Amino acid sequence: MKTLKIIKIGGNIIDNEAALSSFLEVFATINSPKILIHGGGKLATQLANQLGLEVKMIDGRRITDKATLDLITMVYAGKINKNIVAELQSKNCNAIGFSGADGNTIISKKRPVKPIDFGFVGDVKKVNIETLQVLLEHKVTPVFCALTHDKKGQLLNTNADTIASELAIGFAKYYQTELYYCFEKNGVLRDVSDENSVIREITTQSYQNLIDDKVIVDGMLPKLNNCVHAIEKNVYKVCIGKPEMLYDDKANFTTITK
Repeated sequence: MKTLKIIKIGGNIIDNEAALSSFLEVFATINSPKILIHGGGKLATQLANQLGLEVKMIDGRRITDKATLDLITMVYAGKINKNIVAELQSKNCNAIGFSGADGNTIISKKRPVKPIDFGFVGDVKKVNIETLQVLLEHKVTPVFCALTHDKKGQLLNTNADTIASELAIGFAKYYQTELYYCFEKNGVLRDVSDENSVIREITTQSYQNLIDDKVIVDGMLPKLNNCVHAIEKNVYKVCIGKPEMLYDDKANFTTITK
């Protein structure tokens, strides 16, 4: 079975031009089939402030009204996505930009308004991989932004970690799927004040123990829930850490398996 690497990059890599370029240099050299997913929250917030649009967040999640959806569509699917694709082309990686609407790849449902109305935010319902499979077979790399659609003409702001997890699950039947979450930390930390206290291996069983012991809390909980959900749905492994983990097995990062 072929290996497929699905890699999600966080905002701190996107926000730093040098860090993004360095990451894309590494990403372009991966020989196996691969898919890239990116967010872009900080740039969207900066532009919203410049345009006088109020940025509303609840528990770190963006409230997406119509004006905000217009803005993030321009930022995510436009500026960030196309710049990444252009830079990958310069590194001889043939890439194509995607939202969930393109090729009908990711269908979502607008999140229920209770108890909080998040606006035009989508929860993934279905992933269609047929179009993506054709591209991968022809050595074309899809680059996804954090937008999906509801099959009724409405785009929806969707969590990029969830998009990465659901794509990995969708491909698990056809590939040995490896899911990577690249961000600015070394991995899942046992002590948030100690950058080197990386938990190297987590299983679905030890994950529950880490929650019970309150080692995993706050913002890491939804990210780790996506990871464990992917493992339970036959994704081969999930890795969390800095981009070095993509080429250095001895780097300090977290691996999640069954």
